[in-house]
Amino acid sequence: MAELQALVNIHQKAVALQFVDYLRSIKINSKVIAAKDDNGTTDGWTVLVEGAHHHQAKAEFEQFISMPNHPKYQQSAWQSGHGVKLTSNDEFGKQFKANFLAQAGPFSIFIFALCWFVFAATFLLFGDDVYQLVIFNQHGDISQTMAQPWRLITPAIFHYSLLHIAFNTMWWWQLGGQIEKRLGLNTIVSLFLLSAIISNSAQYLVSGPGFGGLSGVVYATLGFVWWYQHLNPNQGIGVSKSIVGFMLFWLILGFTEFMPINVANTAHLVGLLSGIGLALLVTFNKKNNRKKNT
Repeated sequence: MAELQALVNIHQKAVALQFVDYLRSIKINSKVIAAKDDNGTTDGWTVLVEGAHHHQAKAEFEQFISMPNHPKYQQSAWQSGHGVKLTSNDEFGKQFKANFLAQAGPFSIFIFALCWFVFAATFLLFGDDVYQLVIFNQHGDISQTMAQPWRLITPAIFHYSLLHIAFNTMWWWQLGGQIEKRLGLNTIVSLFLLSAIISNSAQYLVSGPGFGGLSGVVYATLGFVWWYQHLNPNQGIGVSKSIVGFMLFWLILGFTEFMPINVANTAHLVGLLSGIGLALLVTFNKKNNRKKNT
């Protein structure tokens, strides 16, 4: 085996392990050892890599520290098991809270919490009254929605089951959080409002008012991240091809007769297209502004 050379010293062991997991996932042999000070006590953690890959690993580390929450690093950590290696319930709580807050911004977390609040309020406290307040309209008459315009948006924050809300809010936190963290509050708010209004309206026109869920917005965040990553690589926003493939397969499956439940297929498709469209618009404006400043 080739000799390993010191690459970098990192204060937190979890961070060092996460980076090494990623290096191994791209076939760079590496490991973490404790760094000792003159008194023999641990003073951080040293990442060792093969000399032949030292230059490449250094470039990878520079990219890693610029966007440590990128999904490609998290994915390799979870696959190795280091992403869940904790020593106590207290440590688990602290790390979970830190990771949760680090991945998403205030608006992403607000929508996440709002969905769960509405879910709890509906099924634990107030029952059907909440549902009647947030659905697109109560009577199949669009005039009610025009008179109460919040109904264009609020179906997105209502969910019918625990699995439904868990799936949607997880992806919102992951994908929407990336957008807010990297591109700011205006972009994620615009994406949420645009995709919620368009996907809810489209679903109503196809199936009537009996629908709900954040999935139209989730597909919008997927479309945005997918195409923004393609148009603007190495910007700290991205999603793996396997996840895109899974989500597109799920989208297509919804239009078949194999699904045992009703799925808001139109909201999913329109949401995806609206997210892609916004990614194209944001990229165009970004490049246009760059030209004006040169």
